[in-house]
Amino acid sequence: MAATIGGVMSPTPPIGRLLSVNVAKMRLIVLNGEPTKTGIYKYPVEGRVMVADNQVGTDRQADYEVHGGYDKAVYAYADEDYRRWAEELGQQMQPGLFGENLTTAGIDVTGALIGERWRIGEALLEVSEPRQPCSKFSHKMGDPGFLKRFAKALRPGAYLRIIEEGEIGAGDSIEVTSRPKHEATIELMSRVAVGERDPIPQLLAAEALSAQWRRWAEGRLPDDGEPS
Repeated sequence: MAATIGGVMSPTPPIGRLLSVNVAKMRLIVLNGEPTKTGIYKYPVEGRVMVADNQVGTDRQADYEVHGGYDKAVYAYADEDYRRWAEELGQQMQPGLFGENLTTAGIDVTGALIGERWRIGEALLEVSEPRQPCSKFSHKMGDPGFLKRFAKALRPGAYLRIIEEGEIGAGDSIEVTSRPKHEATIELMSRVAVGERDPIPQLLAAEALSAQWRRWAEGRLPDDGEPS
C-alpha cells in the first residue's frame, strides 16, 4: 500500500519492524523513603496483543495523571537508540528496559513527525509527543543523574495515540502511512523541552500537537509571538 508523505503519495513507504511488545509487571519500589508503585518494569510478551482503550494488552500505569491516556497510550523506543546507549553505558540493553511498550527497528522514532501515522498489524497509531520520564526511571537505571542525561541525549522515544484499535505482535511491519506538512519532530519537541525557544513556532505549526503541549509552548512565547 502506498503512503501519503507530505500530502504526496509515495510508492515506497518507510518500513520498519516491531521487535517486541512489552507490558508492565507492577512493582513496589522505595522512592525518597516511600513505597511507590510503578509500571516501568516492562517485559516482552509472546503472541498477538490487543491495542485498545488507550492500553497495550494487559499493560497498566501506576499514575495516570502523568502517564497513559489518549496522548500517551503507547510508548515506542528504537533498537537503534538502544545500541547507542549500550555503547555509552557499556552494558547490554534489553527490550522494555526503558519502559517502552514497543521496541522497534528500522523506523526513525526520533525523526518522526507529530501526527505521523504508523500501521502496525491491525492497529493504526499516531505519533504525539516525546517521553519525559519521572524519577522512577532514574531509580530503575540506578543513576540519580540519568534523567538529565536522557533528556540531553535527545533520544526520548515517542508516545503514540491509538487511532484504530487492533492486534499487534513481534515481527509485524511498521509502515508510515502518512506524514503531515510541518517540521515538528520528536527531536524538535525534545529540544524545546530542554530549554530551546527558537523552534517553538515550528512546534506550534503541528496541528496534532496535544492541548497540554500547545498550552505549555504558547506560554513560552512573548507577547509579539516570537520565542524569548
